[in-house]
Amino acid sequence: MNDGKIRTRFAPSPTGFIHVGNIRTALFAWLTARHSNGDFILRIEDTDQKREVSGAYQHIIDSLGALGLNYDEGPVVGGKYGPYLQSERLDTYNKWAQKLINEGRAYADPYSKEQIEEFRQQAIANKRPFLYRLHRPENPPKWNGSTALRLKSEPKTYSWHDEVMGDLSSKEEAIDDIIIIKSDGFPTYNFAHIIDDAEMKVTHIIRGQEFLASMPNYLNLYEALGITRPVFATVPHILAESGNKKLGKRDGAKDVLDYLKDGILKEALINFIASLGWNDGTEQEIFSIEELIQKFSLNRIQQSGARFDQKRLLWMNGQWLRRLTTEELFTRTDGFWPSEADSSTDEQKLHVLSIVQDRIKTLADLPELTRYFFCEPTPNWAMLESTKPIADLSTDEINNLLQVTLKELSKSDFELTQLSKDLENLLVITGTKPATLFSLIRLVVSWAPFSPSLDVTLHAIGKERVLSRINLAINSL
Repeated sequence: MNDGKIRTRFAPSPTGFIHVGNIRTALFAWLTARHSNGDFILRIEDTDQKREVSGAYQHIIDSLGALGLNYDEGPVVGGKYGPYLQSERLDTYNKWAQKLINEGRAYADPYSKEQIEEFRQQAIANKRPFLYRLHRPENPPKWNGSTALRLKSEPKTYSWHDEVMGDLSSKEEAIDDIIIIKSDGFPTYNFAHIIDDAEMKVTHIIRGQEFLASMPNYLNLYEALGITRPVFATVPHILAESGNKKLGKRDGAKDVLDYLKDGILKEALINFIASLGWNDGTEQEIFSIEELIQKFSLNRIQQSGARFDQKRLLWMNGQWLRRLTTEELFTRTDGFWPSEADSSTDEQKLHVLSIVQDRIKTLADLPELTRYFFCEPTPNWAMLESTKPIADLSTDEINNLLQVTLKELSKSDFELTQLSKDLENLLVITGTKPATLFSLIRLVVSWAPFSPSLDVTLHAIGKERVLSRINLAINSL
C-alpha cells in the first residue's frame, strides 16, 4: 500500500465533545504509529453538516493537544495528502463517484423518502429485513447531483481478519445498495472514509465496535472502487461501571477536557484510558507514555468490553501525583490554588504543596487541603462531632488541653525537629494519647477535615499564627 511505513488516523466528526471512547480510539491509533515510528494523521469528518456543533472542530484539536497526542499530518500542521477536512475534499469524492457511475457500479436514487418508507413497511409486514437493492430501479435517471447516489452492490459472502476480533465473516444478506453521495452533495461516511484512507495511504484502521456491522458493505465498496483493504482493528465498547451497558454521558462519558479541569493529570488519564481493554500481559498498571509506546500492540487488546471504573481512575491519578517531583507537580497547579493563596509567593505555595502532596487525589483537592495555610480559618466546633478521638471530650477538658498546649508551644522555637520533641513532651505532660491531643491541635489550627502530620503542619503555619489560632479557639469555647 506504501513503502511499508505504518500510517494510522483518528477521524472524528465535529458533532460534540470528545469523550473517553473517542480518545481511546485516538490513543490506540497514536500508539500503533509511534510504536513503529510510523505516522499518525488527524482527519476531520465534517460531512454531516446538520449535526455539526459550533466549536467542536477546535475542541478536537485542543483535546489531542492537552493530552500530548501530537499528529504528523492534519489540520493546522498540513501534510502532502491534504486537505484534512472532508468538506474541502468534495471534488475528490465526486471523481471517485463518477468512476463508479462510468463502470455501472453506482446510480441515482429516483425514490422519494415516502416511497422508501413504503418499501420498508412492506418488509416489516412480510417479516423480513429491508434491503434497498430488492427495489433497485431498472432504468434510473442520470445522476445530476440533486438526488442521492447509491452503490450498485454485488451481494456475496465475505471473510476477513480483524487484529482484535480475529477471523470474521458475513453473508450476502448484509450487503445493500448504500448511499455514497447524499442529495446535499456531501458524501456519506461509508464512502468518504474509504477514499480518504486510500489517498492518505492509511495502513491500519482502528475504530469502535459500532462500525463492525457495516464491514460487509465497506468490503463491497473496496472491491467496487478497486482499493486494497488496509489492516482492520476493532476496539470493543467501554462499559459503564455496572458493566452491563455501553458507557454513556450519565455514566461518566464526559468531555475529556473536563477530566483535566477536574484535576486529573494527563499522564494518569492516558494511562487509565490505555488500560481500558489493553494490557501488556503483566501485572504492571502504571505506564509512562514512553512505556506505552514501547509495549503497545494491537494483539493485546481484549475482545470484550472494558468497564469504566472511576475509583481506579482516581487511584491511578494518586499514583501519578506521587510519581512527580514536587517541582514538576507545581507546574501543573495553576488555576487550582484557593483564592486565598493569590498573594503568596511561588516559594510559599511550593512548600505547602510538598506538605500535602501525599494526600492529594486530584489537583481539585488543593483548595480544601491548603486554604488554612494562607488565611485564618474560622472556628467551627461542629466539626468536633465528626472527629472521633475528641468527640467525647467536655468543654472543660478541651479548654485545659488547649491551655497547656498554648503554654508549652509558646516556649518552642518551632524548628521542625524540636517541634516533634515538644509535641511528644505534651503527651507526657497531659497524659493523653496522640489520637486525642494531636487531633485536637490539628483541628483548632486548621479547621479542616484533613491535614498532614502535625509537626509539619505547625511548622509551615508558623509559631505566631499557630499560637493565635489556639488562643482564638480557647476564646470561642
